[in-house]
Amino acid sequence: MNIDSIERIGVVGAGTMGNGIAQVCAASGYDVVMRDIEPEFVENGMEAIEDSLGRFVSKDRLSEREAEEATGRITGTTDLADLRTCDLVIEAAVEKMAIKREIFTELAEITDEDVLLATNTSTLSITTIASATDREERVIGLHFMNPVPIMEGVEVVVGEKTAGETVEIAHALAAELGKTTWESDDKPGFVTNRILMPWINEGIRAFDEGVASKEDIDAGMELGTNVPMGPLTLADHIGLDICLDASETLYEELGDRYKPAYLLKRKVDAGDLGKKTGAGFYEYE
Repeated sequence: MNIDSIERIGVVGAGTMGNGIAQVCAASGYDVVMRDIEPEFVENGMEAIEDSLGRFVSKDRLSEREAEEATGRITGTTDLADLRTCDLVIEAAVEKMAIKREIFTELAEITDEDVLLATNTSTLSITTIASATDREERVIGLHFMNPVPIMEGVEVVVGEKTAGETVEIAHALAAELGKTTWESDDKPGFVTNRILMPWINEGIRAFDEGVASKEDIDAGMELGTNVPMGPLTLADHIGLDICLDASETLYEELGDRYKPAYLLKRKVDAGDLGKKTGAGFYEYE
């Protein structure tokens, strides 16, 4: 198998990451099957894709015809078996190891043995996920950044038994999608979240401890370090529940330096998850 033999891509999950991945694959000319567990989730994913493509059209980054063609390449489903004809599958389900392993076991049973299976996990072990299949050499991490249609980077994560050919195809696919890659070994958090989550948590602690206002913490990091977004704003955009899940995984694997900030836990318990719920550290319309 090589990059030229990939024509049909499956995406498991129609949420923020899944529909973003489906969109960039379809916009790059691939036929896409996007699956989620409920019809409502699939419909919401399709609506999000149409809205996103519409914004690209309004900014003259795509023509109306290109947007319509991309939408037409995506098929939504609730049946995992509909992915059996895909040449490659990217899983973007919730960040729970048990769920991912169950999905990968099923994918390995329904797809041809040479089909590459990728996971969009941001912190979980590729090796552990791959061990739920009969093709560990064909399993790899393809960690897209959020929002997927906008962000250029993709983190390629290599498991213990991932084959060199699989790694090459992963890099090549990302390039076909207009992305730039970097590669990480299968260590907790990989490159991005291993460094990002302590930064976000320390920003939250600084706010909780009264070091400065949330606006000044974000401004200090933006203006002082030339990042496009401060830690509290970024946490809101990522989703505070996602930040907490990632931090707890890293805390379990790597110890106290990754302990989640108390205020992060409190916000999640209160249901204020950031931009997607309309309130986090800031309020959103």
